[in-house]
Amino acid sequence: MAKEKKQTTEQNSCTDPLACKRGKIGGEAVLEGIMMKAGGTYSIALRQQDKKIRISDHKYTTVRDKHKLLRLPIIRGVINMVESFILSYKVLGISADAYGLEEEEPTKFEKWLEKTFGKSILDIVMVFAGVLGVALGFGLFFYLPMLVTKGLDTLAGGNLGWFKNVIEGCLRIGIFVLYVWAVSFMNDIKRTFQYHGAEHKTIFCYEQGLDLTVENVRAQKRFHPRCGTSFIFVVLIVSIIFASFITWDALWMRLLIKLPMLPLIVGLSFEFIMYAGKHDNLFTKILSAPGLWMQHMTTKEPDDDQIEIAIAAVKYTLKDEYPDFETYAVPGESYRIVGKKPESDASAEETTETKECEKEVCNTSAE
Repeated sequence: MAKEKKQTTEQNSCTDPLACKRGKIGGEAVLEGIMMKAGGTYSIALRQQDKKIRISDHKYTTVRDKHKLLRLPIIRGVINMVESFILSYKVLGISADAYGLEEEEPTKFEKWLEKTFGKSILDIVMVFAGVLGVALGFGLFFYLPMLVTKGLDTLAGGNLGWFKNVIEGCLRIGIFVLYVWAVSFMNDIKRTFQYHGAEHKTIFCYEQGLDLTVENVRAQKRFHPRCGTSFIFVVLIVSIIFASFITWDALWMRLLIKLPMLPLIVGLSFEFIMYAGKHDNLFTKILSAPGLWMQHMTTKEPDDDQIEIAIAAVKYTLKDEYPDFETYAVPGESYRIVGKKPESDASAEETTETKECEKEVCNTSAE
């Protein structure tokens, strides 16, 4: 009762409806679709190969709701990042399964592995590949800039001093930008970036209190300050500031000091992103500018079909605000299809139900 009273008080204290919409919903682009999350619910809208929109909703529980300590500033940012990675992995798996990627014919090498060592070897290979990917990412974005900076300092006779931290941070940013630029030429990634743009535009349209129509969403900008791309840039900038206090030259010592600093850097960056998403002033504009600029690469202008996907995801996630949003069930499936059920399907279902009913009556009569 006390909890319900508190929620009611918070709702009544929200005097500015538009301000209350900011930060209420967020999302991410997935394979041929979009995920939107608000509170303890997230929805996944996907474009099927028959052009229909497949949508499903799922419950989301965060450990921050169970422990007050995890809701404290800084700490909540670290927890949010870990949970976001886990949720993203899960959502991508759902979208891949819905699109039929997991049903692809295994390669000859995969068949040989399964035949020779059993199916369990594939799981081991997948784990090994994941660990290798993390190791490569760590080496590319963390250790390599330190190694290059050390080499430049040696060439300069050890006179770079404090500027080593700036050079190292700029190298890290440069590698990230180059990586995103390179993958943006892949067709699948380009389409995902279009869905990313549709996600941002739709959230902007919702936060401005406009009707969620294709025309209104299309008119919005696609660069959002709460985007994960902006978050990464803020992390890189904050890491440069923190690194400026590290004066050790030994690589192992710099690495040993920087690793424990990562949670603090992530936590502070999260607090800024949350603040920037709800405030529009000179301070937030300056620090958000690099991330917003980067979104020129990580978001692309979506087409109308992709915008429809984003609109569906928002409306299905916020069912209470959009009670007229229509979907219909698919027999034997956990997902639904967006739109009004075709009359032919409805008639067929009624016929099946009638036959089952008649059968039950017959059985009853026979008894």
